[in-house]
Amino acid sequence: MLLLAFKDTIITDNTEPTTVKKGKTIYRCRSCGYDSLKWLGKCPECGEWDAFAEETKTGKADSLKISSVTVTSITDVEENDDQRVLTGIGEFDRVLGGGIVPGSLVLIGGDPGIGKSTLMLQALCGLASGGGRVLYVSGEESARQIRMRGSRLGAGREGILLVSEIDVDIILGVAEQEKPAVLVIDSIQTMYNSTVPSAPGSITQVRESTMKLMIMAKKSGIPIFLIGHVTKDGAIAGPRLMEHMVDTVLYFEGDRNHVFRILRAVKNRFGSTNEIGVFEMGEKGLEEVPNPSAVFLSERPENAPGSSVTASMEGTRPVLVEVQGLASNTAYGTPRRTILGLDSNRVAMIVAVLEKRAGLNLMGHDIFMNVAGGVKVDEPSTDLSIAAAAASSFLDRPIPQGTVVIGEIGLTGEIRAVSHIDQRISEAKKMGFTKCIVPMSNAKRTVQANGIEVVGVSNLSEALTQIFS
Repeated sequence: MLLLAFKDTIITDNTEPTTVKKGKTIYRCRSCGYDSLKWLGKCPECGEWDAFAEETKTGKADSLKISSVTVTSITDVEENDDQRVLTGIGEFDRVLGGGIVPGSLVLIGGDPGIGKSTLMLQALCGLASGGGRVLYVSGEESARQIRMRGSRLGAGREGILLVSEIDVDIILGVAEQEKPAVLVIDSIQTMYNSTVPSAPGSITQVRESTMKLMIMAKKSGIPIFLIGHVTKDGAIAGPRLMEHMVDTVLYFEGDRNHVFRILRAVKNRFGSTNEIGVFEMGEKGLEEVPNPSAVFLSERPENAPGSSVTASMEGTRPVLVEVQGLASNTAYGTPRRTILGLDSNRVAMIVAVLEKRAGLNLMGHDIFMNVAGGVKVDEPSTDLSIAAAAASSFLDRPIPQGTVVIGEIGLTGEIRAVSHIDQRISEAKKMGFTKCIVPMSNAKRTVQANGIEVVGVSNLSEALTQIFS
């Protein structure tokens, strides 16, 4: 038989010319998934810079085929009355929206060493103590290493099954055989799909592995937790598409060298977003902090200029936090603005309003702002507290000890209304505060509570007068 080969075309004496399909290199955006035949510095779809990564695309996508799909009216679909599964960790269950939903896919991200694996091992221990069987899959540690960590945390239970594997197909087979109540993947960046020609941790591998796990969770009803690493920018490593695929995204906040850890829900299809759970890292793992307000205010100095207390809504729960400000004469031509735990752009705007509307000459001062306890606050209701802390440090006059300051500041110096004012005032009263300065429109609709004085203010000058009078 005569056989001649020219490049990718094979010619034989018996058959017609056949083209061998080869993989094609494409570039895909990590943020939105946009495909390009060449590398681009800026994504034309989402505008992200330096987000394209090289991938290998094999073959062509199959044409759309019509299959026997049953179309059902929403009123004819049976409601799922499955109860949520409680882990025994109250703060964790709160962030999840009241417990684990069967068939849900949850992504947990955070800095290395902040406590992601510790939290999941403690949660599995609570589930196994009730007689259930749970599966912990690790692509980074051996079973012996997990056993050592479990012994230190007191999380040794017979119902916790351990697997050290990175092949997704093998993991799915084990899960189908064992049928665990909960499946944990630690971490999703180490998972490997043999049908994808790329290394573990690449965009394609992370996306395809997540897709397979998502399909299994929806079909079997097994809730799956994915532990994800984060990049230097604080985002979960891998494509942002992974965050769209999962049902819930949880982030660990706080410095790993700090005793407090804050678990925040940034996406939750089954509960409130921006819900937080506060933990304290101890010798035996993460311990719950049921009253975060008391913890964040426990070390607040008395009669210290630059210290202000505000009530921030974190999901469905009000939390009292201390906002600290320091204004000092600058030694440079351009004053510094160093901000921790707050939006730097919003702080700069509030400082400008203080200069223009309140007459405080802050142009020649360095401004330092911090939220005590390592918590991050981005709610507009903290504006008045930021202004009060900066003014207190500049004037060197402390804010009265029993005062809570709540309100949003506009560019003209007006104090705008905030939401959930009754819950914020109730939390302040519970913590022993006696005076609460709020926007005037909120004060008119608020029922005066016994034991705390509610004072309404309409502009920034009036607010500073009430605070320092």
